[in-house]
Amino acid sequence: MGNDDEKARVATIFDVARLAGVSHQTVSRVLNDLPNVRPATRLRVEQAIAQLRYTPSQAARSLVTRRSRTIGLITTGGPDYGPSSTALGFNEAARDARYAVSMASMLESDPASLRQAVELLLRQNVEAIVLIAAHREALDAVRGIDLGVPLVAVESSRHDGFHSVSIDQYQGARILVEHLVGLGHRRIVHLAGPADSVDALERVRGWRDALSQHGLVAREPLVGDWTPASGFRLGRELVASRGAGDGPTGAGSSFTAVFAANDQMALGVIHALTERGIRVPDDVSVVGFDDIPEAEHFAPPLTTMRQDFPELGRTIMSTLLEVLTEADSVGTVRSVPRLVVRASTAEVGVAR
Repeated sequence: MGNDDEKARVATIFDVARLAGVSHQTVSRVLNDLPNVRPATRLRVEQAIAQLRYTPSQAARSLVTRRSRTIGLITTGGPDYGPSSTALGFNEAARDARYAVSMASMLESDPASLRQAVELLLRQNVEAIVLIAAHREALDAVRGIDLGVPLVAVESSRHDGFHSVSIDQYQGARILVEHLVGLGHRRIVHLAGPADSVDALERVRGWRDALSQHGLVAREPLVGDWTPASGFRLGRELVASRGAGDGPTGAGSSFTAVFAANDQMALGVIHALTERGIRVPDDVSVVGFDDIPEAEHFAPPLTTMRQDFPELGRTIMSTLLEVLTEADSVGTVRSVPRLVVRASTAEVGVAR
């Protein structure tokens, strides 16, 4: 099979958009001969279509011309606090804008399941699709689907090719580390979220870079699954290594702070430390991420990063409305979480 045949076989609306340097919404407008596309832009799109020998599906072509005032929402992964709160905030914002939301939720985000969800939504004549992506594979899978409608992805990995809205997990992690360094901590261990989580990977990256900026060593993080039980288990591993010198984490007896990847894991860590007589924050400071409603009622109340999920939901909807009206609007909307300092952190060596 030659190169041209290969292009014809695999070309999608996203391939055309990348080659022409426009959004896939613009490609859809050209395909349907809609207005508000500059002549030079239309020419680039037509040339890209010809070069890739792209043939759109008739279903996709017809869908983009309909006004259903319905948005499709796909959520992947389990019912974790952040994605669930974001979906709720988006639904409320859509209702305020007089749009209906048709939802498809799935634990797994493999290409077959994602394609099935997309096809289900397209059959309902949605005007656009929002993807709340817990895992990178969901982003990779949706890239290969010829949607024919705009897509807004809620993801923090700076994945190209999408209209993207997110809270900056990387900067949030850096802010947490800066807080701990400012208190005199030099051995800050990290209990990471699942290895396939986009947010968890961004928090690991921020933690590493912040430590490196201060000339501090980032030991290999321990990996949990967002639950208090995994934080408790990993906390016990840290306690064992603390008592036995340099254990499997490399942290040894000298670590003075724990950065847990979310508040639930931080709860488990505090439990593990206190049951072994290690005082928080007198002996070890602990921080989390999310600021769940229970965080201020932990013992001690938890220092964490507050993510405004209802506001994120509203931002998704406002971005989507811009995408629906501005054919060439491609970009990233990213907000920064806010540090909330409570009693689980203290200066090194200062008993309370």
